Formats: sequence, structure tokens, C-alpha cells
Amino acid sequence: MLKTEVAKAAERGSAESRWTLDSARELYDLPFNDLLYRSHGIHRANFDPNEVQLSKLLNIKTGGCPEDCGYCSQSAHASGLVASKLMKLDDVMSEARKAKESGATRYCMGAAWRSPKARDEAAIVAMVKGVKSLGLETCMTLGMLSSEQAETFADAGLDYYNHNVDTSERFYPEVITTRSFSDRLETLAHVREAGIKVCSGGILGMGETVDDRIDMLVTLANLPEPPESVPINLLIPMPGTRMANVDPVDPIEFIRIIALARLMMPASSVRLTAGRTAMSDEMQALCFFAGANSIFIGDTLLTAANPGNDRDSNLLARLGMTATSLEIPGEC
Repeated sequence: MLKTEVAKAAERGSAESRWTLDSARELYDLPFNDLLYRSHGIHRANFDPNEVQLSKLLNIKTGGCPEDCGYCSQSAHASGLVASKLMKLDDVMSEARKAKESGATRYCMGAAWRSPKARDEAAIVAMVKGVKSLGLETCMTLGMLSSEQAETFADAGLDYYNHNVDTSERFYPEVITTRSFSDRLETLAHVREAGIKVCSGGILGMGETVDDRIDMLVTLANLPEPPESVPINLLIPMPGTRMANVDPVDPIEFIRIIALARLMMPASSVRLTAGRTAMSDEMQALCFFAGANSIFIGDTLLTAANPGNDRDSNLLARLGMTATSLEIPGEC
């Protein structure tokens, strides 16, 4: 039977008590309908359950990353992807305008770096300021940041910084050896201290256990302040990577993690991110019911395929769901 204190914490969405692997696992192991009933109630108490936030992701610098992330085709340790230079500001702005026209309210920009170099910071600042001038929220994912870099991007007006923990601390060395789990947490601390909102989640399907997936959420929920944005990715096995032939995740297990993320971080946006091309419409619908309330739109997601606007629009229309409207600065 579920322990009373755990049930109460889930029902009120409390961040007062630190989560443990055992307490989170008890929720995860609930009968599926009971788990979804609880997570949907928490979701409905914190968000409009029929609204989903749309983001667009642009690769502003592709390939050549020195990190050895086993899932990533942009790693220099993978094969088949030619590195590019950082995009020009005008090209980024052109793509951002298209994203806004497509209904995106947040524009995310990613560069395949271990961390930004000093020579690139001015260009990044210009991109942040330019995209914000369109009325879009801005997000960057550039690898590890120093406290000084975080302050620089905060001063430019950056809204969110994405830096996923990827998996549990136990399984992390099986995924990446060129940086540590503590390096990830250090960057998140720098981002938070600079006043930028944190976007951090993980990837399911890299060969980890269920406990690893749950422990990843425990890490995030137990941060001094949970991330405002929690992306949950379903691994897309990319040719040329170490994880090109891993076994797929059971859809029910994936939905359980979405529900658990909502219960453990009730006020955070739970983002259904990479891997949606492998999900049926019914699976995505259950994810929305369980607590996911944000997706990426467009045909690509960094170097992988994404469902595309037509399929997403059709699915949301069939579900009676609408996209979060764009708030224009200066308007009520």
C-alpha cells in the first residue's frame, strides 16, 4: 500500500519534502489508471489541461562536438556528420520569424559545443536579443557554462537555458565519459544563480533501468528549485552512434515517467520532446493526459526527424487541444 506521506505529497504537489528513489518508485508502481488519475489531477490543478505550449528548435551550429555522448550524432566520436560553422544572425532571425508564424511561443537554439568559446559569446548575445525582439521566449543549449557566461546571457535577456542531466548519476558514465554528472549540476547551478529559468530533463531508452529513469527525476525534483521546464526525450537511435541498436522503450513505461514527472514537479512544464515520430497518436494523447504540456514543432529536431506541423495540428484538433497563445510585450 502507498505510504500516506507519499500520497499526501503527490496530492498537494509538495516540494517541502525531498524525494527518495523509494518514495518515487511507489508512485511509479501504482496501477496505471490510478497513476494517471493522480497525475492528471495535479496537472489540471496547475495548468489548462487542454492547452499545449509550442516551441521550435534550431541547430545554430551542427556537429564536431568533442563530447562522447553515446546517443548523439553531433559528437565528433560518432560517424557521418560534417561539422558546420555558427549560423549568421540574419539566418537565425529568418528562421525565428517562421517559427513564430507557425505558432511557436518559445525559440530554442542549440550549438554542438562542449561549452561556448569567448569569441562566440557576442554572436549568441545578438541572437538572444534579436529573437526576443520578435516577442518570443528564448532558450539556448550550448553545453557547459561558467558563472560568468551565465551572467552574460542573463544580461542579454535569455529566458531559459537547457542542460539535460540525461539519466541517473549511476548510469551516467555509461552514456558520457568526457564530463561528469556533477559538471551537469554545476552548470544548472550557474544558470539558476544568474536568474535564467532552467530547462533540464533526460532521455529514455539508452539501456538504463526503470530505477535509473526514476532517479533522474529524483535528482531534478530535489534541486534547490526544480526546473521550470522538464524535457522527456525518447531516444532516437542515430546511425553511427554507440546507441544505434538499443532496444525501444515500452510505451506504457514512457507514459509512467511522464506521469511521475508531473507528480514530482507539479508546477513545471513537462515537455514531450525527441522521439515523437515513433509515438502513435494514442501514446501522445495519453502523455498529454498524464501531464505533458509542451512539444517541439517542425520537421526536424536538431539532426533527427520530428512529426511536422500538419500531423501535430491534426492531432491537437482531434483532441480538442489548443496551442498556448503568444503574449506580446506591452499588451494585456
